Amino acid sequence: MKTKLFLLSMLIVSFCQAQINTKDIKRNAEGRVNETVNKGVNAGIDKIEKGIGGLFSGKKAKNTVKIDSGANVEAINETEKASQSAQQNAEILRKFDFVQGDKILVLENFSQDNLGDFPAKWSTNSGGEIVELNGENWFNPGKNGVFMPQFINNLPDNFTFEFDVSSSANFNFYSNPLSFSIAALAKPSTDYVKWKLFNRLGRDGIEVGIHPKSVSTSNSKGTTNYQIYNNGNYGDKNKAMQNEFISDIKATVHVSIWRQKNRLRIYLNQQKVWDLPTAFVDGKKYNSILFQTGNFKKEEDKYYINNLRLAVGNPDTRNKLINEGKFVSSGILFDVNSANIKLESLGLIKSIAMILQENPAVKIKIIGHTDSDGDEKDNLKLSKQRAEALKTMLSTDFEIATARMQTDGKGESVPAMPNTSEINKANNRRVEFIKIK
Repeated sequence: MKTKLFLLSMLIVSFCQAQINTKDIKRNAEGRVNETVNKGVNAGIDKIEKGIGGLFSGKKAKNTVKIDSGANVEAINETEKASQSAQQNAEILRKFDFVQGDKILVLENFSQDNLGDFPAKWSTNSGGEIVELNGENWFNPGKNGVFMPQFINNLPDNFTFEFDVSSSANFNFYSNPLSFSIAALAKPSTDYVKWKLFNRLGRDGIEVGIHPKSVSTSNSKGTTNYQIYNNGNYGDKNKAMQNEFISDIKATVHVSIWRQKNRLRIYLNQQKVWDLPTAFVDGKKYNSILFQTGNFKKEEDKYYINNLRLAVGNPDTRNKLINEGKFVSSGILFDVNSANIKLESLGLIKSIAMILQENPAVKIKIIGHTDSDGDEKDNLKLSKQRAEALKTMLSTDFEIATARMQTDGKGESVPAMPNTSEINKANNRRVEFIKIK
């Protein structure tokens, strides 16, 4: 009898311990999940909680995961990130309509200038110097100044102008914005000083400003503004928040300017911030591009400029590809020595995709070309990889059937012009789209 009572008591204790351990496990598991949440790992957390709930309810749970596996959490996060990235890319492709000009006229990366010097081919009423950022020369303009690239002295009715801007860390809201202007100057060598910030007398043109810090306490946005001038008088103006140039979050931005006769579009990265259909006045000769700075609240507040690119022409993509049978462009840009397509090229690629979507019977051959820098065999390989990257993008992002596209690369073997200057080399780095009959 005693033996039976002993065995019964042991069973009861074991059962209770099992219940207690199960509760402890549940609490520990839930604690780990809560800790994960507190660390900011939110993607996929609902699936984890459902799985744990099923484990302890005795019910079969959907999407169950091991509670001690960080790899599963990472996998869910990566899936969520990939999905978000795809959605962002689709949104960019849907809205971004910037198309570079056909022919490159100006390239400026300050590679010919020495560190500490003011750029040799620029004019100013202030100062500034070349500094090194990430192994490259950038121009740091001084305060309260106007800065004019002397090599830009003619702007046609249709052109695109691009450049990169970066700001120092912890930029102060009370420092002035960096402004850039498209101006009509009667005597550029002297009249450019009339564009000193906050002056209007004698001005004809459009001034656009960007600032990497808003007055918001969250500092999660920057600002942009524009002011139109006509015969020294103020015209239209406006100011808005922007999400692409933000100190300590997105400290570097790619600026794209697109003029089509009277119309002006301004983009920060792939975000269109201004679209002004009557920015330019008929009959005025806009011939200069200027940069302007004001005062800086802190001595450490600085702007940096690089990678200026002026191109002309309004690509008639549809007529050239469908009717003439070939469209050639140096406006599709890639990272250096890479087949990675730069985002600023998406507008042009989208225009090609739309033509193919509207003409489903058309087949094309994509041919890549490089300049003569580097090894000839490497250039040939790179040109083929770039053509293939374009085919992949057209198929993946625009649903153009791969059977409609062939690819090839010519490397440096068929230059459009002699590789004797940086501008010529840039024009030789081109892509051909040839209609297959």
